[in-house]
Parts: sequence; C-alpha cells; structure tokens
Amino acid sequence: MDLLRSVDAVVSASGEGAVDWEAVADAAKSGTNPGSLDLSAADRDGYAADVRDARERIREVGGVSFDVPEKIELQNRHHWIDANVQTFRRLVDPLADEFGQPIFPGASRVANTGSMSFSLAFLARHVLGQYDPLLLAEADDGPDHALYFVHPNIQRTAQELNVDYPRFRRWIAFHEVTHAAEFGAADWLSGYLEDRMQSTIQQLASGGLDRESFTELDAAMTAVEGYAELLMDRAFDAEYDDLRRKVDARRQGGGPVAQLIRRLLGLGLKRRQYERGAAFFNTVADKSGLDTAGKVWDQPENLPTDDELDDPDAWLARVA
Repeated sequence: MDLLRSVDAVVSASGEGAVDWEAVADAAKSGTNPGSLDLSAADRDGYAADVRDARERIREVGGVSFDVPEKIELQNRHHWIDANVQTFRRLVDPLADEFGQPIFPGASRVANTGSMSFSLAFLARHVLGQYDPLLLAEADDGPDHALYFVHPNIQRTAQELNVDYPRFRRWIAFHEVTHAAEFGAADWLSGYLEDRMQSTIQQLASGGLDRESFTELDAAMTAVEGYAELLMDRAFDAEYDDLRRKVDARRQGGGPVAQLIRRLLGLGLKRRQYERGAAFFNTVADKSGLDTAGKVWDQPENLPTDDELDDPDAWLARVA
C-alpha cells in the first residue's frame, strides 16, 4: 500500500473526460492492500461446490430457473477495483456531456477522480461478493454477467465475526447466487435498472434530481436486495441465525469515521434497502408463499411501489 503514490495519481489526473479512469484505478489500488489469493485446492473446490449447491437449492426452494456465470472469479481487492472501474466507466462516460464545462476543468477532473478512487478503495476493503449483471455492457463484447468473490475480505471477515470460514463462505455464495436467480428470472430487470440509473445520474449531473426515476430505482433495488435476503435464508442448508445477526451488525458500520464514510457513499441507503426489502418479502412469503413472492419478477409492473414496500397487503391485493 503506497498512500503517496495514491495521492500523486489523483492530483496528476489528466485527459479530456470528467474522470481519469486510469488514475482512479492506480490511486485506489495504491491505497489498498490487495490481500492474498494463496488458496488451497480445497478452497477453490469449496467455492465451486458452494455455488453449485446454492444454484440447485435456490432452484428447488424458489422455483426459479436460471444459470450462473460460467466463470466464477476469485478476486483480491485489486482485481475487484479493476472490474468495478470498468463498471463505473460504462455508466459515467456516456453521460460525460451532461457534466458541462467547468471553469477549472483540471480541478474538477481531479476532484471527480479523487472521490471515485476513494470510494472504490473503501468498498474494496469491505465487499465480500458481487453478482454483476454487467449493466450497459455490449452483449456481443463478452459475458453478460459475472460472479465475484473477494477472498481476502471473506477470510478476514469470518475471523472478525468469529464464525467458521467454510460455513461463512458458503453463506456468501448463497447470497450472490440469489442475485443471479433474480436477473435470470427477469430478463427485463437489467434494462429497467439501466434506464433509471442513467436518468438519475443525468439529472444529478445537470444539478437536478429526477425524483420519479430515483424512487423507482430505489424501490427496484429494495426488491432485489429484499428478495435475495428471503431466498437465501430459506434456501441455505444449515442454521444461520448467528451469521445473520453478526452480518447485520457489521452492516451498521464500525466506528464514527467508518460510519461517516458509509453515509457519504450511500451505504446507509443500502442497509435500509436490505432491511425494508426483507421485511416486505418475508411478510408476503409468510402470508402467500414463495411462489407468490416470486411473481415480482414476472413483469416490471409487478415490482412493489415505494408505498407498497411498507404495505405488503396492498401489493398482494394488486398482484396476487
């Protein structure tokens, strides 16, 4: 980890775009210990078995037909940064014209580059796994989805939470595979999220906020996270109460500095999506079963509205 190099990469940001993505990657990785990927054969086989078993259990319990990515990537923190620099670049670059022409374009580029590299470095030290539907990627330009596990973070977090590492690794695999199930069951979901993400960022870049798109995006992401919580808990093939309790506490976010960073990065909103979505889907499933909960992916109109997330009976009356 080289903090001086990280700062130098940010202040040297160049180019014509709003963000110098090469500098983002360099700065984020310079400020982040990559962690070890020295895995045993048993470890690698364990990840593969966890994903395979999660797919079969989720298909059985949730009645969802889907495929997981052919290639499962075991990453260190630098690998994760590289993958997500590409994701953010796909999202931001098409909207570059919306940023306008600042009075001091170099200073603006430095600020954008610095904030992006700081965000990715912080997230890279905390993210455990990621199902990436590769939003805005060209379908003929490679795979259209990917599954990542950040092994150093999974191993470290299992130690910090004082839980059995193979069991914790398996639980994370179940969580990420549930996301593959959602996007596999709803071929319209990627396009729906892309449209509202672009609209929201476009409005923010021009100094406004498209509240309708933002509300729809937040409701959809709440449904994505909440359904994943429901399905993984009901499909996981072992006792998990201690894991749920400890992971929920981890999401609260450590000391004052970490909590401030989480607020700045919107992770408080993410935690609210988990909790609100899980409460909605648990109520639906308890009253009408998993099959009814799964109707949310039949068509975009079946997504719960913002009001319905707090009133599952209203959603049941409308959809079920």
